Amino acid sequence: MTPLPAGVAKPVTHRRILKIAVPIVISNATVPILGAVDTGVVGQLGDPVPIGAVGIGAIILTAIYWIFGFLRMGTVGLTSQAEGAGDAAEVSALLVRALLIAAAGGAALIVLQWPIFAGAFLLSPASAEVEDAARGYMAIRVWSAPAAIAVYGLTGWLIAKERTQAVLVIQLWMNLSNIALDFAFVLGLGWGVNGVAFATFLAEWSGAALGLWLCRTAFMGGHWNNRALIFDTARLMHMADVNTNILLRTLMLEVIFVSFLFLGARFGDVKLAANQILLQFLYITAYALDGFAFAAEVFVGQAYGRRSPAEVRRGAVMTSLWGGGTGALLGLAFLAFGPLLVDVMTTAPGVREAARAHLVWMVLAPFVGAAAWMLDGIYIGATRSRDMRNLMFLSLICYGAALATLLPLLGNHGVWAALLVSFAARGLFMGWRYPALERDALRAT
Repeated sequence: MTPLPAGVAKPVTHRRILKIAVPIVISNATVPILGAVDTGVVGQLGDPVPIGAVGIGAIILTAIYWIFGFLRMGTVGLTSQAEGAGDAAEVSALLVRALLIAAAGGAALIVLQWPIFAGAFLLSPASAEVEDAARGYMAIRVWSAPAAIAVYGLTGWLIAKERTQAVLVIQLWMNLSNIALDFAFVLGLGWGVNGVAFATFLAEWSGAALGLWLCRTAFMGGHWNNRALIFDTARLMHMADVNTNILLRTLMLEVIFVSFLFLGARFGDVKLAANQILLQFLYITAYALDGFAFAAEVFVGQAYGRRSPAEVRRGAVMTSLWGGGTGALLGLAFLAFGPLLVDVMTTAPGVREAARAHLVWMVLAPFVGAAAWMLDGIYIGATRSRDMRNLMFLSLICYGAALATLLPLLGNHGVWAALLVSFAARGLFMGWRYPALERDALRAT
């Protein structure tokens, strides 16, 4: 088949959607495995301190790195648009800009690690033994911060190029090498918590190196060292605007989830444990829908680059059909098999009873939240990050109002209901603004 010229539309087909989505779903499925192995390996040491140290250290660093998640989302949207417009020079320049941001952000974390870690332990206090071991773990891992952040940009660029199989390769390499090094350093050499940290350090740097090799086409056309283009003020300001708004939107989403966790803790250890188990159902939903949301980012972004509202609509509708159908199947699966999954995840009778009593919210969540997840992808592809920020703020207000109303009446059920209200509000608000997104494709730059 003769390849289409740059900037010419390829039809959005079910095959293209699945080619993007399936590797992402598989890649996401590998993420929890690494955390389980990290915990299991140090668990063999027969001391609770290493388990707590690795757990709290990983949570803190993941939360810090997650702040830079905007780099993945912004890179997908901007690169997809440049790809759709046939602007090969900008496609390469965007990857270089993302890598420069990763280098600067990672260096800042290394330089500022002591005050950052001190502040994190004020928010997440632990015993002196656990904190001391966790600080050692984090002091090693922080030196791979530039690599960990760079992976966001590299994977975003690859997704925009519809190369999600390469994203899967990076994820598998990082996780499998990390697991192998865990066993070698902790159980083989007896390095304990520091062994887990060194394993992750090496996995992140090697993963970034692999990502650079997989993105090597960006460095073959001579555009990657075009300083005038890379540091063009207007393009840098646009990238900064898109990424800043995504960051603010994501922080507001984090406020919702963190407050949900804290409020659930008010109802005792049993319901807190039940909430943690039920959150795994939400993670499964998010991991499954992410693939189709990423496909929406790519197709809508390319359509924006070609200034084609009709293509925007086709990309948005077809990916949303897959996302909505997947959400519906998950909801029905949770209805049928939810009690069995709860029993697999815990043997505590009280926790089982509490989780089953709240399982209805997990059945509803994929139906209620599918629109929000898919519209996130559509808006990212269109780089409508200002709308995402503003509409998330409205959703946060709705969540707060629902909490104020339902928490006193329904207790822990009220916390779950408010969370679903935030999903529904986000989907409704973004759906309301969608026609403007489609019209503005004609004015995309």
